[in-house]
Amino acid sequence: MNRFELTRRSFTAGILGTGAIALGLAGCSGEQGAGSGSGSAAASGSYRIGVLQLTQHAALDAANEGFIAALDEAGIDYEADQQNASNDQNACQTIAQTFVNDGCDLILAIATPAAQAVLGATQDIPVVGTAITDFAASGLVDSNDAPGGNLTGTSDMNPVEDQIALLQQLIPDAGTVGLLFCTAESNSEIQIEMAEEALDAAGIGHERFTVSSSNEIQSVVETMVGQVDVVYAPTDNTIAAAMTQVASIANAAGVPTICGEVGMVEAGGLASVSINYYELGYRAGEMAVEILTEGADPAEMPIETMDAEDCDLVYNQATADEIGIDVSALADDGGEDVSAA
Repeated sequence: MNRFELTRRSFTAGILGTGAIALGLAGCSGEQGAGSGSGSAAASGSYRIGVLQLTQHAALDAANEGFIAALDEAGIDYEADQQNASNDQNACQTIAQTFVNDGCDLILAIATPAAQAVLGATQDIPVVGTAITDFAASGLVDSNDAPGGNLTGTSDMNPVEDQIALLQQLIPDAGTVGLLFCTAESNSEIQIEMAEEALDAAGIGHERFTVSSSNEIQSVVETMVGQVDVVYAPTDNTIAAAMTQVASIANAAGVPTICGEVGMVEAGGLASVSINYYELGYRAGEMAVEILTEGADPAEMPIETMDAEDCDLVYNQATADEIGIDVSALADDGGEDVSAA
């Protein structure tokens, strides 16, 4: 099984569990997490790693799994305390402070709000971030080439231009594109601005449709599908976590959705040129190993990105059949149908 196939599996229950926030437990106790090695952390001097994931959805789950796999394959002895903040910034801050208080050797922050919370709690403990679009633009580092602090990581900057080209290929007569995202996520706006530039260059109209929380998604999407020909949704955590709901409304209205990543396509979107989040998390894990075992300094470790040629062309045949879109060209181009994932 290759790593892309792994991104489509259900995330291991033993890693994320129910996603509940067990704040009463020691932040790096290892009682919730996955581990490798002898299983006796105190006796063996195991590394203590706190994992703060913003919310539970396929992309972030895959990044988490890739990170753990890299630690396991490196053969280091570690305990990982997995915590999921359920998209609650206050919970992110509480979890981050718990990790700091309990003296973690390293913290993984999955998604921008998680990384912001961790940096607010410590300037000393090494932090690796992943599933973050632009570290510098989000104020997490001095620059993506030279972070300058205690945080580095891997960026999920999307091939937005390729995704808009895919939109043009599948819906060539689209007159207006609805741009769906959450205003609470700074990295989503970065992607939306890139999409607007690409749509302007193509002469395609567009309109923003925004939510401030998941509670607004149903009403916004129901309004949007009556006004646009196609929806574009970037790698926005709030939208991704509710993609089944978004797709249900859009597909029923016959409006295709071009998505930022594969998990959103699996949840009912039409297609994507997608970052491989397992690989993204795996590389973040390799960076963590370098920091823990080789003394690498996050301040001097450039933010790493994935090239467009390393992304995956994916589509959902069931969605295509439901809304009457021909995606046979994607299959011919080596795309993968993830409708049965």
